[in-house]
Amino acid sequence: MTASSPISPFFSCYFYLLLLVPLSHLCFSDNNFDDVLCTDDERHTLLQFKHGLIDGANRLASWIHLCGRCLNDYSTTKEYEEVLKQRLKGHLSPSLLNLKHIKHLDLSCNDFEGIQVPSFMGSLGNLRYLNLSRSGFGGAIPPQLGNLTELCTLCLGSFYEDDTDEYEDTRVTNMRWLSTLRWLNHLDMSGVDLSKAIDWLQVINTLPSLVELHLSSSQLLHIHPHVASLNLTSLSVLDLSRNHFNDSSMPRWIFGITGLVSLDLSWCGLHGPIPSSIHSFSNLTSLELLHVSGNDFMSSSLVLEGLSNIGGSLISIEISSCGVSSSVLGSLQNLTSSLLSLDLSLNQLTKPIPKSLGSLCNLRHLDLGENYFPNISLTSLLESLFECKTPRLESLSLESSGLSCDLPDELGQLMNLVHLQLGNNRIAGMIPDSIGRLSFLKSLDLDENLVSGPIPYSIGGLSSLELLDLSNNQLNGTLPDSLGFVTEAHFANLTGLKYLKGTGNNLILRPHSANWIPSFQLQFLYLNSWNLGPQFPYWLQLQKDLVLLDISNTRISSIIPEPFWSLFPNLQYIDMSQNQIEGRLFGIIPAMLVVINLSSNKFSGQLPHLANTSSAMILDLSNNSFTGSLHHFLCPHGEKSLQSLNLARGIPRSLGSLSSLASLNMCNNKLSGRLPDSVKNLTNLQILQLARNELVGRIPTWVGRDLSSLRILNLRSNNFDGNITHELCYLTVIQILDLAHNNLSGDIPRCFNNFTVLSNKRNVTRGQFVFLQFDDIDVMGIVSLVKKGQEYTYSTILGLVMVLDLSSNNFSGTIPSELMALQALQSLNLSRNQLTGRIPENIGDMELLESFDVSLNELFGELPVSLSSLSFLSSFNVSFNNLTGRIPSSTQLQGLSESSFFGNKLCGDPLTQRCGKVVPDRDQKEGDDGSHAADWGLIISIVLGFVVGFWVVVAPVMVGTIQKISYFHYLSKLRLMFCDIIH
Repeated sequence: MTASSPISPFFSCYFYLLLLVPLSHLCFSDNNFDDVLCTDDERHTLLQFKHGLIDGANRLASWIHLCGRCLNDYSTTKEYEEVLKQRLKGHLSPSLLNLKHIKHLDLSCNDFEGIQVPSFMGSLGNLRYLNLSRSGFGGAIPPQLGNLTELCTLCLGSFYEDDTDEYEDTRVTNMRWLSTLRWLNHLDMSGVDLSKAIDWLQVINTLPSLVELHLSSSQLLHIHPHVASLNLTSLSVLDLSRNHFNDSSMPRWIFGITGLVSLDLSWCGLHGPIPSSIHSFSNLTSLELLHVSGNDFMSSSLVLEGLSNIGGSLISIEISSCGVSSSVLGSLQNLTSSLLSLDLSLNQLTKPIPKSLGSLCNLRHLDLGENYFPNISLTSLLESLFECKTPRLESLSLESSGLSCDLPDELGQLMNLVHLQLGNNRIAGMIPDSIGRLSFLKSLDLDENLVSGPIPYSIGGLSSLELLDLSNNQLNGTLPDSLGFVTEAHFANLTGLKYLKGTGNNLILRPHSANWIPSFQLQFLYLNSWNLGPQFPYWLQLQKDLVLLDISNTRISSIIPEPFWSLFPNLQYIDMSQNQIEGRLFGIIPAMLVVINLSSNKFSGQLPHLANTSSAMILDLSNNSFTGSLHHFLCPHGEKSLQSLNLARGIPRSLGSLSSLASLNMCNNKLSGRLPDSVKNLTNLQILQLARNELVGRIPTWVGRDLSSLRILNLRSNNFDGNITHELCYLTVIQILDLAHNNLSGDIPRCFNNFTVLSNKRNVTRGQFVFLQFDDIDVMGIVSLVKKGQEYTYSTILGLVMVLDLSSNNFSGTIPSELMALQALQSLNLSRNQLTGRIPENIGDMELLESFDVSLNELFGELPVSLSSLSFLSSFNVSFNNLTGRIPSSTQLQGLSESSFFGNKLCGDPLTQRCGKVVPDRDQKEGDDGSHAADWGLIISIVLGFVVGFWVVVAPVMVGTIQKISYFHYLSKLRLMFCDIIH
């Protein structure tokens, strides 16, 4: 949850639902609303309208006396503003049509849950102002709105406050109905799907009174670059940002709108070739705001020269992510002193800003972040600013810019600085004392650098400071008095501090006085890895406004204060893991808490009560000494990690009510009994970890049938038995299946090739298990796995890990060849079973395999030659089987240890046994004997047949005639004698 930032007035949610009754009946009374003269019909109409709304917070209870809330033109009571800023739901009643003179209707910032804008609104003919933006409408916008010919302002923007994708987008396929709104001067259709409105520009050109046009993120595909000019002489604000125009160049017609004051074409993907009329930038003499980030055409020196000719009206220029290089930037010259904001971030700048840009003494905001300035000092980058006697810079961003310099004393000259962002660089050295001169500084961001040494005393004088981020540096030593060797006086001037981030430093924060009371009230506190102990800090117990608290690994070893939960009534995120905190957690965990991590401490006693924590998504109480039942605190929301609890009463059936659970971790407990059927109700589970318990029975069929969203299933080291049923194959998105160290038996299912994710080697980058984002933290799933014989903990790359482990069971039969279809698998462990047969020949299809273990089985035959193609193989074990023959040749196999092949009759590298004469196994010997005997018999028969045939038939032909007659007469007598013997 980040600090709120100002919202553009064009997209802000304004005020109220304002319903004007006829002017002759308007009335207002400060004292007695019941005396206001509202007609019965008007009261009845508005109550009918209220009846169709769903007001979950009962915000509209005061509408019982609705006549006391009648409003005059374009105004509202403070109570109306507070009531109607809340999100209403339900449907819109046609009773509004009875208010025939209504002129102003604002339903913005509500949640109508995807319903269509009702067509009856087109009959409110006197409307001049209609605002339906950001209210959760969906579907087609009715063309009947074209009947509102008196409209001056129409806001239909579908941007929702939390950017939800839950509802269908609002859309317009034909914009011609807008042509009738001749008085329209403000049109906002940002976020409305206009992808099929090809003629949008022609329609807009029929609105001569238009002053402001906002079509941001409207999926526009055509910007009509060849249109020369338009009839939009009144237009002063044009926002077409975040559309994706099809390979379009900069449109010519924009340069003909000479009255433009604000032009936003950010992230439209516009590129060259640059039209000859590009110099028409100089025609936009009234232009004050130019936002063109994310467009390649801005990298042209010709374009930047055109900007230089605009004149003295420019106040803000954003040219971020346009491919602008330092050499091209020199074409942007003579920017006048009127320029207040310049954004050149995400470009290709490598040198300081050229002085040819002109005097920047009045510049308030400068963003050079995410460029690359190697070996350039901050002094040289800011040299032009230092030439001013009184630099007025208020915001400076150089984050992620490759800076590798020290922090200069010259920073103290920027005495008007409010925001300084220097994070994610390689800035070294100490923080200069001169930083204490920046008395207006509200945020100081130095995270992810190499800053070392102590924090200077002078920071304690920054009375306006709200955010201090010193995370992940090399700061060391005991904090000086100005920030932390603390007494009440030491923090006296930091009264506005809200964010304190110091994770990843080696610092000590310990007050001189144990009863020190800070002058600030923090909202976000990150002090991971600091030394705050051994006592639980008293000053911390006084921070009632805390929303996020991270004091993990801070050497606290005392008893937790009581009552603990009431100390922080606004807390939503707490991480006190990896300490030695003792005691019991009494009371009810607050309902607002979303993330709770109290793991690796010495908490004891019964578990805290969670009945009211409907917001909880992450709960980690692992590695403590809790006792008792789970029934007291399980609730139907969020992720619960209950590792290492001393629980021996089984998994409660009430757990099944947690239908929103995404990750369930109960590893390292003493849970017993069978998996209760109620767990099948956890249909949103992605991670189920029950390893290292005492669970028994068969793996229920509903695990595969009802938990089809599972990506990780870890039942390792339990007492499950029986066969694996085919229903487990329904887990098509499974990527980690660990059933090792159980008593499972039978054949390995052939249907495992239904595991779609494991079968697709092109789909191995499935990203992280990020369950939610809190402030700037990605709250991710964490899994401990045994891989390559060692235990690893995965978090950030968990989505890339693909494992199948069935080791240490009683599986029998052969290794199914279908298993080789899991081409994305990285680790396959089938060791310590009773498998027979051969290793499938197509194992080479598993090209991403890194670890393969089939040791301690009863496999026989030769190692498949296709093993040579497994180029990622780094762990391989086939020891203690009945394998024979030569080890296939490959860099991976020959680089393995001999122990990987022990207990077989194998030969060749890396074994010392040579392969001069291979001793075949019994099956092979029988096959070889029969085959060779048949071959030699055939050869001998052919030779003898040839010799006999030659001498019996051919040789006599070669002798004389008398001898031939006598020889053949003798053969004839032999034939007759042979026939008599047969008969």
